[in-house]
Parts: sequence; C-alpha cells; structure tokens
Amino acid sequence: MNHAEFLRHVDVSRETFERFDAYVALLKKWNPAINLVAPSTLSEIWSRHILDSAQIFEIAPKGSTNWCDLGSGGGLPAVVVAIMAKESAPELKVTCIESDTRKATFLRTAARELELPLTVIAKRIENAEPQNADVLSARALASLDRLCGFAEQHLKASGVAIFPKGENYHQEIQEALENWTFQLDTYPSKTHPNAFILKIGEISRV
Repeated sequence: MNHAEFLRHVDVSRETFERFDAYVALLKKWNPAINLVAPSTLSEIWSRHILDSAQIFEIAPKGSTNWCDLGSGGGLPAVVVAIMAKESAPELKVTCIESDTRKATFLRTAARELELPLTVIAKRIENAEPQNADVLSARALASLDRLCGFAEQHLKASGVAIFPKGENYHQEIQEALENWTFQLDTYPSKTHPNAFILKIGEISRV
C-alpha cells in the first residue's frame, strides 16, 4: 500500500495527510539510529503502521478528551491518533508513556514539528502517575492479562482500552479472564487477515 491507497481507506483532509507524510519522513529519518519500527516493515509503512494505527482511532468513543498510549515507541498509534484528532477531535489530548529516552526524544520532536497536542512521559508505565484516561491504547506491548493491570492504573472507570492483537487473541482473552472481568468487543483488523482489535471496558479484578 502506498499513500494514495491509504487515502482510499481513510478519509482525511489534505492538511492531515500532509502531517502523515511528514511523520512518515521523520520515522524513516530516525529509524536507522533508534529502530522505531522493524526495518523490514518500512516498505509497507502506510498499511503496516499508519492505517493499522488509524483504525484504532476510528473505533474509539467520540467525545473523549484524554487518550493515553502505553509503550509508545515510535508513536504508533499515539502520533497517528494525535494527527487525526487535531482536525476531527480538537478537544482530544494524547499522552505517551515511553521509558526509552531516545524514543521519548523522537516523540517530542514529532509533536513539536507536526504541531500536535501530544505530551510525553519518559517513565516506566508502572512508575508514571495515574492518567485517568478516557481511552487507553497499546500496540504490540504485552499480554492482555498484563495490559489489564496497566488499565487498572491508568484508565478511568468509565474509560475503554483498545488493544490490537494477533491471531492468538482468543488464548490471551482466556488467560486474562482468569484474573479479570471486562466488557469486550472485537473488530477485525483492516490490515491483517487474522488479527483483531479488542475494545475493552468495565475492567475489574476477579
């Protein structure tokens, strides 16, 4: 998928698309030094990373004002969410929690250069102040069981967590249900035939 094909899947303004283009350029520029994404995926960056992150934003509840992304790395989905929100949900603020100081520096650079409402906390997730987020996201970070623990710390009681998962998502759900109860909706991924996005609310310990 190239950027033209991306636009067939996601309806965004020219200004928003230009921010995406600038973000892709930043990722490619910094990636050799920091390895923000797997080098083998750079040729598929529009589908593998940008569209994959954009679909997370599209299923989030409208009217959210506080989005927290865990283990943000190169900003997927956090920077993509902030780019889309800048025009379509200007009330939404995005917070990244990223313990790697080099990746945190990249995220701050992206926020500054792309003029995004994005804050970066350079701490371990467990050590960060509770974020009381409306939406919590994490991409390729940890098992669902562990992510529920992070949600307990950083998600408000009425909030939702959105986690993209691979083909083993059923097993992760069963393992998480040994320790947690939650309301679950699943959405097929637009970018991976066997992947799903989990949208979880009302998370509490068993």
